Amino acid sequence: MIAWMNPRRVGPRIDGVVRGVSTTVGALRNPAFARLYLAQLTHLLGDALVWVAIAVLAYDLAGPRAAAVLGIALTLRVAAFVVLSPIAGVLADRFSRKAILVVALGARVGVLAYLAAATQEWQLYVGMLAMNALTAFFTPTYQASVPAVTTRAEYPKAIALSGATFEMLGVLGPGLAGGLAVAFGGRALFWVAGATAIAAAVLILSLRRRLDGAEDVTAPSVPVENGWGELTAGTRRLWRDPIVRYGLSLELVASVAGAWILVNSVVLVKGGMGLDDLAYGWALAVFGAGATAAALALGACEGRWPRTRFMLVGAAAISLAVLPANLVGFGALLPLWFLAGVGTNWVNLPMLTLLAERTPAALQGRVYGAHFAWSHLWWLGAYPLAGWLGSRAPDRSFLIGGAVSLVLLVLVDRTLGPRARREVSVRT
Repeated sequence: MIAWMNPRRVGPRIDGVVRGVSTTVGALRNPAFARLYLAQLTHLLGDALVWVAIAVLAYDLAGPRAAAVLGIALTLRVAAFVVLSPIAGVLADRFSRKAILVVALGARVGVLAYLAAATQEWQLYVGMLAMNALTAFFTPTYQASVPAVTTRAEYPKAIALSGATFEMLGVLGPGLAGGLAVAFGGRALFWVAGATAIAAAVLILSLRRRLDGAEDVTAPSVPVENGWGELTAGTRRLWRDPIVRYGLSLELVASVAGAWILVNSVVLVKGGMGLDDLAYGWALAVFGAGATAAALALGACEGRWPRTRFMLVGAAAISLAVLPANLVGFGALLPLWFLAGVGTNWVNLPMLTLLAERTPAALQGRVYGAHFAWSHLWWLGAYPLAGWLGSRAPDRSFLIGGAVSLVLLVLVDRTLGPRARREVSVRT
């Protein structure tokens, strides 16, 4: 601690952090990426508003049953991602990505207007399914488009900035949405979110660059497939590549530990510690702040470690952060949740860069679509596991969750890690 506080060491450390943030934000010097990023920013802002609006609408329609309604809505959300993302990936490789993004945003405006007028629970379910079906098309197409407008050197910084923005809005967005809901009513948030979707569509339409990587004449050709073969091409690419397979499995580890945090933190803070909603909000905000800081710092660390090492350290960090949570007070929980946020991001963001580096441009839509589906499938299994074990043993829930994550981590690293590390050493 004394060494850390030494003025001769503090200055260089702070300078390093500032340089890292500056390097990451420097990706915006690319005008094509800057517009694409602003489109994502406005889309994510709308998403933050929508989730608060959905919660308010569920309470208006179901009252005390709002939690059950939201549970069904979340299940529909993940189901849409798992089923439709591979299809979206195929379309992103076949058709204009700019058109897919704009159509998804335009249709989103219609769905938001439908939700603003909803008066029955089933209408909320239909709206949620439709909106997240559109997200299943928008997000993988956006992810596949970033490599097309950035250079190889710019891409990791662009992904880090996008990830930091996602996490930052996850922390700040609900507060902004809550203020707007108080001022104008919960249903008004749907209209504001619709305006953000229109703004995002205009930004994408203003792009002069193509988003499908078609200009890259040096990209290797890929076999033409149809039907089921084309639909599963992205999944086969994910699981046949030793490095990507290892990264995808580390995402499973992170999803288990992350699900324990998102599902059981409220029980730990309010039930186990006897604190209020404000304390629970702080705990999740610190988790998001850790993820944001990790995303910004990732640009500064570019090239220092192989990406798989970042992912391994990240998976270990979130698993170890979860393990002692039942044994500490609130003051110690906050740095643990900050570490967990760092670990989460250090698993997820390097994975996106790996996909870009190891996938031909002609297949990137399918690969990003398949990855979006598989990563959400992990959460679809992790959420109920965390809820079931957490309800059966609330006083040692996080000890169990951390142990499950660590066991998975050891199995993944022992079985898939050696081959992945050999592949990395051959490439370097």
